[in-house]
Amino acid sequence: MSTPGFTLNHEVVETPPRPSATVLMLRDGDAGLEILMQRRSDESDVLGGAYVFPGGKIDREDGDDDMLERIDRSAAELQSALGDPALDARAAAACFVAAARETFEEAGVLLAVSAGGAPADAALAAEATRLSREGFAFIEVLEHLDLHLTVGALTPWSRWVTPRMPSLARKRFDSRFFLARVPHDQVARHDDREATDSVWLAPRRALERFAERKIMLAAPQLMSLFELSAHPNVDAAIGSAALRWPRRIDPMPFEHDGTRAVAYPGDPRHAEQRPVMPGPTRLVFRDGRFEPVGGVQELFSRA
Repeated sequence: MSTPGFTLNHEVVETPPRPSATVLMLRDGDAGLEILMQRRSDESDVLGGAYVFPGGKIDREDGDDDMLERIDRSAAELQSALGDPALDARAAAACFVAAARETFEEAGVLLAVSAGGAPADAALAAEATRLSREGFAFIEVLEHLDLHLTVGALTPWSRWVTPRMPSLARKRFDSRFFLARVPHDQVARHDDREATDSVWLAPRRALERFAERKIMLAAPQLMSLFELSAHPNVDAAIGSAALRWPRRIDPMPFEHDGTRAVAYPGDPRHAEQRPVMPGPTRLVFRDGRFEPVGGVQELFSRA
């Protein structure tokens, strides 16, 4: 059964993009690297029905003093890891905290250690989830269970900034993408509110399901999956990301043969002529989704 498509937005949004964090949760499956994909609720006003990675906007509380006292890296270290001189140390630390928080809230995975230094396991993650559902704020959950976040387990991957004319929603985001290995003794799951399904897929298999119109993917997910498909396992993916600064991607929308297209760095229609990521440098909107100019099969010919 095929999936419905997206509807294009045609309005310019003047408000600044909202800082947010997205986490690509990885594990090694029987056939190699797998990534957690979650189906957003059909009721969502952002990418409803699409398969995405866990994530959300950065809250003010993510950079509070009491939160920063419960992370395993200094704010200065985290600022350096993002490689963004325009971002101060507290704001950089808040990006990592938000990534860990969203991983917990949307996928049930707790990147934390106990007071004794033991990594959080499934039982501790379940107890934290129970407290959260009872109304405890994230910092209160950490304090109640005396946990410290292992934000050092998050490796910066990329940064996607929505243009002033967003293609698929009337919201803009400045989203930091991170890679993280799911702890072997925890089980990722969806929350049945913002997300209604969870599935572990090899990146190439996710692209194949997209080609078969079994799942919907937005452009950042599509391009990220393509890049990940080159890595055989989690160590290779995280090791590759650790050797470079997280790349910034500012998509530039334009008209192509009467329809919407987006250009990425390296494309003749983009202001930045140097490519910053592998894969096609432009996507076009066809039949309710973005895909390479040569069709989805172009992704497989490039792999």
